[in-house]
Amino acid sequence: MMNDKNRCTRLPMNLQLFAEGGGGGEKTEQATPRKKEKAREEGQVAKSNEITTTFMLVIMFASIKILGPNIIERTIKLTEELTNLFGTREITPDFAKSLMQHVLIEGAFMIVPLCMISFLVAFLANLFQVGWKPNMKPMQPKLSNISPISGLKRMFSLKTVIELIKSIIKIVIILTIVYFSLREYENLIYLFYELPVLETYALIMDIALDIGIHIGMFFMIVAVIDFIYQKFSLAKKLKMSKQEIKDEYKLSEGNPEIKSKIKQRMREASMRRMMQDLPKADVVITNPTHFAVAIKYDEDTFGAPYVLAKGADIMAGRIKAKASELNIQIVENKPLARTLYYTVEIGDEVPPELYQTVAEVLAFVYNLKNSQKEGARV
Repeated sequence: MMNDKNRCTRLPMNLQLFAEGGGGGEKTEQATPRKKEKAREEGQVAKSNEITTTFMLVIMFASIKILGPNIIERTIKLTEELTNLFGTREITPDFAKSLMQHVLIEGAFMIVPLCMISFLVAFLANLFQVGWKPNMKPMQPKLSNISPISGLKRMFSLKTVIELIKSIIKIVIILTIVYFSLREYENLIYLFYELPVLETYALIMDIALDIGIHIGMFFMIVAVIDFIYQKFSLAKKLKMSKQEIKDEYKLSEGNPEIKSKIKQRMREASMRRMMQDLPKADVVITNPTHFAVAIKYDEDTFGAPYVLAKGADIMAGRIKAKASELNIQIVENKPLARTLYYTVEIGDEVPPELYQTVAEVLAFVYNLKNSQKEGARV
């Protein structure tokens, strides 16, 4: 009797499960267009938020530089109006209400253009990266997004930690850029107390613009690197195994084996119909061994002779054998047989350039049949 310690229980095991990607094997193949389109529908696209940030930063600094004088003039004018009103009018609820409306309207004229520019830049930056294809599916609510457990997993995931480290590094670099940029204008900053308001504002705008350009250049480098990384990361994430590509092909195109069988059955059915129509043929033109083409001329149905059946090699032999059984005349004409086989489909009329040659063959066959009939009468 075998000892229990040496007894081994064998369990069925699918080794494919240990391969990368589960049962599909190692994911070494690039994603198919169908897989990429499906990923896009799910909201998985190669998009860098750094590009959007860079665009917005540069355009917003330029907008402030252009719109800044108008904003400061409106602000000074509004301040003067408020000062004069508070000094000459009694504060009543109606007065306070109208004053608040006036302030809100003036503030809107100053802020709304910047907000619209910001929105437009963000839209164009994303359009530049992923193209125009609206999709509401990523906006649909998912239980995983509101699950506390899933939220904690995302919060303490490796990706979150990496993003946090990246953000800290960017902040440190930005602060460094601001510090060294301000050091260059250290002597001018002390002049703020002596300059008029508009000149002070212009100087502040120059300093801010210089800082913005340096920060924008930094973000531009980061954006290019991040966009390349996002492309690479998405391509790696969407990679497929050979088995997945085969399965996708089966789903989209159908099982190749089934399609092959269907085509084979269609060919067999076509051959059967062709052999059934062969008795109607007037003549079979041969190569003589490689091709056989059966021709029929019915002036009441077609305006020209048409191909009733055709075949190559083994099928050509079958057509000739069947024609012999049916006493259909077989005529050897190598160039004509080859041309008809390759240029005319079954059921199609003979092209005009072959009328003369086919007419001569048919005339020969008709004359031969008439001679045979007259010989039989005699």
